[in-house]
Amino acid sequence: MERLETTVQEQVRKARQGLDAHVREMVGWHFDPKTGCPFWLEKATHWDFDPRKEVGSYDDLKILGHFEDEWLRGGPVRRWVPKGLADQPISVFETGGSTGVPKSRINIEDFRIDYEMLSETFPAETFPLGSDWLMLGPSGPRRLRLAIEHLAQHRGGTAFHVDLDPRWVNKLIRRGAFGELELYKQHVTDQALTILKAHQIQCVFTTPKLLESLCEKIDLYKAGIRGIFCGGTAMNAQFHRFAREELVPGIDFRPVYGNTLMGLAVSPPFDPVTQDYTITYYPPVPRAIFEIVDPDDLDRSVGYGETGRVLLTTLTREFFMPRFPERDEGERAAPTARFPYDGVSNLRLLSSLQTSVTVGVY
Repeated sequence: MERLETTVQEQVRKARQGLDAHVREMVGWHFDPKTGCPFWLEKATHWDFDPRKEVGSYDDLKILGHFEDEWLRGGPVRRWVPKGLADQPISVFETGGSTGVPKSRINIEDFRIDYEMLSETFPAETFPLGSDWLMLGPSGPRRLRLAIEHLAQHRGGTAFHVDLDPRWVNKLIRRGAFGELELYKQHVTDQALTILKAHQIQCVFTTPKLLESLCEKIDLYKAGIRGIFCGGTAMNAQFHRFAREELVPGIDFRPVYGNTLMGLAVSPPFDPVTQDYTITYYPPVPRAIFEIVDPDDLDRSVGYGETGRVLLTTLTREFFMPRFPERDEGERAAPTARFPYDGVSNLRLLSSLQTSVTVGVY
């Protein structure tokens, strides 16, 4: 046991060194007048310091303050395109946009890289190479549409999709139109059923609520599904147990935490021996990292096992987002041998928002 603890400590130290080096590289890129991001270059003109000189580690990012939600609402969107990538084709992906102007984020290759990294965590036995996928989730301006398609293609298959507008779902919920909501849910589910019956699908991405709706109509294991990865606000230990034991027994079920602003945080494989359905997510360091912080003091990390707000930092050549307060909370999880950096357990919507935010299909 002592040897294991020493090994983990050494891996944590090396991971932190790698993160600090990556931070220096990304700050150097985004604040260099030749390669940098116009937004950050303009922001730096108001500071009395040069970030390229003052930021030498992840902890030093505190001098930049906190990334503000409103910065991503509205244009011009090309202010986020680094000069060093200005000649590349640019995609724009949006967040949910259930209220007001949705946040927009530029992408070039990040979404492909993120999902290729996710692909490395999927065993070929349950997510067979060459298999086709069903993407039963939000479409439109969200990156999921292209990301799942790339994941399928990267693994040698293709992806089938449904039409789904979560903003319409949220409007139905807010005005109490539950009859219309049920009709729309059936419309989406029927699209998925048609695809599953017409094609040989083996892998699925969906959200907890849509998975439950689909499983009311079809036995996914008998339909040939062998692997499902699933993400959304409704993903908790209770649903995790329900999915494994009742909805999709015999299918490899993988909870994932991701959004437009970061890559994908994965959970360790389920241990059937311990039967612990608690979900712990670990971020894709060094491309993204999160701290679990005091909601009333975003500069103070909470202790391991304590509840705090997710503070997300994204660090890629395409997108630099330091210390953004997410709308999620959970318990701070300790590093492990496989994931030598902090994670978050029992992820859920921030307590202060649970009565005001509509989660819809998620």
